[in-house]
Parts: sequence; C-alpha cells; structure tokens
Amino acid sequence: MSTPYYRQATPFAVRLNSLVGRLARLGISLLGSAELTVVGRRSGTPQRIPVNPHTHEGAEYLVSARGHSQWVRNMRAAGGGTLRLGRRTRAFHAEELPDNALKAEILRTYLARWGWEVNDYFQGVTARSTEADLLSACPDHPVFRITTTHQKK
Repeated sequence: MSTPYYRQATPFAVRLNSLVGRLARLGISLLGSAELTVVGRRSGTPQRIPVNPHTHEGAEYLVSARGHSQWVRNMRAAGGGTLRLGRRTRAFHAEELPDNALKAEILRTYLARWGWEVNDYFQGVTARSTEADLLSACPDHPVFRITTTHQKK
C-alpha cells in the first residue's frame, strides 16, 4: 500500500496561513477564505486552519489541495467542524466524496477559482486538464461536501 499524497507546507506557507487565519477571525476574508476548526482525532483539542470553501452547483465543499493533511484526517474522525469569519460561525456536517466524475468536476471548478494559489499541489493537473487527468488526481485530493447544521452570528 502506498503512502497517501501529502504536500507539507513550507515555513513561508505556515506563516501566511497563520496570517490568513488571524484575518478570518477578525472578519476579513481573502477572496472567500474562512477559518476551519475541527477537533483533533488524538488530542481532542480544536485545530484551526484557513480554507477556501468552494461552491459548486449550489452545494458547498472543502477541498484539500495539499492532499491527506491533518485537517483531513481529523475531519474524517470528527465528521464535521465549524467555519468562522469574524464573529459568524457555522457548524457543519462533512461527507467525504468518492473518487468519481462529480469529484473530478468539483476539482476542475475549484482549480478554475483557486488554481493561481494551489496549482503547484496538483502535480500538473489544472482546470484545463482532461477528465481522465482530473480523475487520476482525485485519490490525492480529498473533497468534503459540507452541510450547515447551526449558524451563530
């Protein structure tokens, strides 16, 4: 069995994520970013990371550009989390999508929106790639459909 794909953040990316997370807590979204909080599967403590929630055909998704990261593993264990922008938080349930044509289409629209930021993590796959190339990228990039369960302003 091969090791799941994961691209570790550079020290610069860690600092940038910290800044984007702080801005989200202050209510400042950079092009739609928000702060994800999910309970750690081992520690039980809340873990926070900035994410780019993505809407596709009226549904909302979280895509892991870096692959099978810690937040992905925590999300699988917790089954949901919260998204925060300023004082507004949304609790949600998360359902991981299987590697299929729908997931490939979500990756395509995600790359069309966020490719300028995340293309390096997709190993040559872009929004203009063939469906076969997008399908081959699916196992490396978990996608969760999120459904809001509670909103607090």
